[in-house]
This record gives sequence, structure tokens and C-alpha cells, in this order.
Amino acid sequence: MIELPPKIDKKTLVNIMIKGVDSSIMPIVDKVNIDYEYWDKVKYKKLPEGFTPQMLWANVKAERLKSMISVWEKYGINLCITNQMQRLCHEFDMNFGSFWEVEGDTRSAEKKYYLSSSLMEEAIYSSKMEGASTTRAVAKDMLRKKKSPQNKSQQMIVNNYKTIQYIVEHKDEPLTEELLLTIHRLMTEKTMENHEDAGRFRTNDKVVVADMIEGDIIYIPPSFQEIPEFIESLCDFFNNGNPRTFIHPIIRGIIVHFMLAYMHPFVDGNGRTARALFYWYMLKEGYNLTEYMSISRVIAKSKSNYEKAFRYVENDGNDMGYFVAYNLRALEKSFQQLRDYILRKQQEKKAANVFMMTGNINQRQAMVLQRLKEEPDTIFTVKDVQEQFSVSSMTARKDLSDLVQQGYMMEIALNKVTRGYIKIQKRQMTELP
Repeated sequence: MIELPPKIDKKTLVNIMIKGVDSSIMPIVDKVNIDYEYWDKVKYKKLPEGFTPQMLWANVKAERLKSMISVWEKYGINLCITNQMQRLCHEFDMNFGSFWEVEGDTRSAEKKYYLSSSLMEEAIYSSKMEGASTTRAVAKDMLRKKKSPQNKSQQMIVNNYKTIQYIVEHKDEPLTEELLLTIHRLMTEKTMENHEDAGRFRTNDKVVVADMIEGDIIYIPPSFQEIPEFIESLCDFFNNGNPRTFIHPIIRGIIVHFMLAYMHPFVDGNGRTARALFYWYMLKEGYNLTEYMSISRVIAKSKSNYEKAFRYVENDGNDMGYFVAYNLRALEKSFQQLRDYILRKQQEKKAANVFMMTGNINQRQAMVLQRLKEEPDTIFTVKDVQEQFSVSSMTARKDLSDLVQQGYMMEIALNKVTRGYIKIQKRQMTELP
């Protein structure tokens, strides 16, 4: 269990707010609030003589209260928007619109390839966070080749992938109860213990959030009787483009994520649906680069911190700053991964251009040969090339057939219908330019 922070009486907090934080610990307080640290880290800070961890915590809380706003009055959920949060939001605003410029229109083959790959990553990791058990390679192969899911884990991933595609197509529509239920149904169909629970709100209070290892109850959501009022307030918050209190759109999207997870309006699939709503909100607000990012991959790899962020909010007077700070860091890391990925692919593209110097090799074929040089055991199919480069099956087949005729690849039978193309054993790819 996460230790509760020490209680600070209001008189002490008011006195600190009036007098200001002592200059000798101000740098420590600032650092704590940059990272929005909880008591479990604050209590171990090295302090000047005469200060205790409890005194430091009182100063941290006093500083946070200065910028505290109410974001969900009914449940007493508040948020302190720090300088660090505003800095990150500003950087996202500056980068999300101008970072990625490629030649050609916004539907270029290169962007389509990145988009397809990122949507798959998002679907896979969001599902794995909720218990889907399969390898990334198997999952991607299933999605690329549109294979039918063979078990619940694969069904979860297929559902997630289809839901994200649905959201992209409907991103400009307002959130309604009907649309929310549709998203949940798409996300959970054929995976619920009771199939009728897909696309409908829970009708009892038997739902709890428990530790998957120990089985301890971590969180009990509000009563199901409060769901109708909650859905109305959620839709209003999601659709309101002119709120009385301005909150940066990215932070508002994180609040939407938190609100749905807090209420837990469904029997299962709340986490996946909440992350899908954040994805939708970001696209609705014009952060189109979100399509190319896999935020759930970052969250999945720091799942314990993601879960702790929820717990910290509950333990510290419903201060949502912990959850916002965590998600902004995840968003920042996801953007960095996308940037690194694109730069790496651009370098691979340049490396592939060397093959074009041999003559009679186009850009697509050069990238196929570069892939074979790096991964000699790769088996290409016409469909692989077709999807990767967004070309017709006829063009993809011709690209591969030409490489066979030129002695770079050989054709093999994968089954009675599908042909595969592999590196020819007689020609050493490493000897090529």
C-alpha cells in the first residue's frame, strides 16, 4: 500500500502562503514541484539543518495551493498547473504542428507507412496493459495481414486497432453517450465475460479495481447510479470549446482520460476506453501528430508509475497534478520516440539509395534490398510491399519480380496461394554497395 502523506493543518498552510517559502529550501521545493513528486520521494530529500521532511511537505503543499483550480467540483478533484506543465504544453504546441515536414502531400506513402505502424503499436500496447498476452511481432503480423484473431488477447488488439481507426474517422464529431457506447463496444466486443456488457454501462457496484498480483482492492469507483449525470458532465467537458476557466487542451485531454477511469462506468475496458478518449480529444483539438505516436507504449513500459499516479491523486486530497504530470512526461517521451524513429527511417532511406547506384533499381526496391541486408531472413510478400509503400498489388508484384530477375531475390511458395520472396543465397547482400 502507498503511504499516506502527513496531514498539514490549514493554519500552517496559510502562514506559509503569506510569508512565502523559506529561501533555504526554495530550490528543493521547486525541484519537487517540477517533477510533481509525492510524499514517498519527498520524505527522503536531503534538507538543511533544522528542517524536517514534514516541514518540506508543508511548503510543497503551500506552493501547490497557490495555483490550484477546481476541475471536477462534484468529486472535489483539483489541479495545480505548474510552470513545468505549461512549459511542456508550449513545447508540444511548437513541435506538434511543425516538426515533421516531408516532401509531397500529407497523404504521402511515407506518412501512410508511419501512420499504419503507429496505430498498430498503440493498439498492441494499450491492450497488453489490460492483460493481452502475445508478442509484438505476432500481433503486428496479424494486423498487417488481417488475420482473424485466434484468442482473447488477439481479439483485444484487433478491437483496439479498429476503435482507433473509427476515432480517426469521427474525430470532428462531438462526444455523445451513443458515441461513447459505440467506442466501448468496438473496444470490447467478443472479449467480455458477458458479451452483452460490451457497449453498455454497468448496472451495479460490483466493479472494483484490484491489484492483479496480490488481489487487494485498490479503488472502489462511485456508484453506478451516478453514471448518467457523469456522462452528461463528461460530454459537456469534452465538447465545450469556450470554458469559463481556460485549461490547456492537452491537459484537458488528460483530465478526460482521468474522469472516465475515475468513474469506471463499464464492467471492463475502462482503461482502454479512457486512453482512446484522450487520443480522440487530442485529434479533435488539432494535435494531428498524435496519430503517429504510440503513447500507450510508453505508459505500458512504466505501468507501475501510471497506476501510482492514480493512487497519488486519491491519497493526496484528489490533487490531479500527479496524473497530469505523469501523462505529460509520457507524451514527451512518445514524441521523442517518434522523432528518433523518423530520423532512423530517413537514414535507412539514404542508405538504401546506395543500391540505386547499381542501376535499374527504384526507391522501393532499394529499401527492400536494404532491409534484406540488415535482416537476411526476412520473407517479403506482395501484400507486405503493397502496404508498406502504399502501392497497388500489381506494382508491388512487379517490384519483387524485377528483383528476382536481376538475381537479388528468389521466389518461394508459402502455401498453395501465397508466394514469398527471400534473399537469394548465391548473392551476398553485404558485398553490394
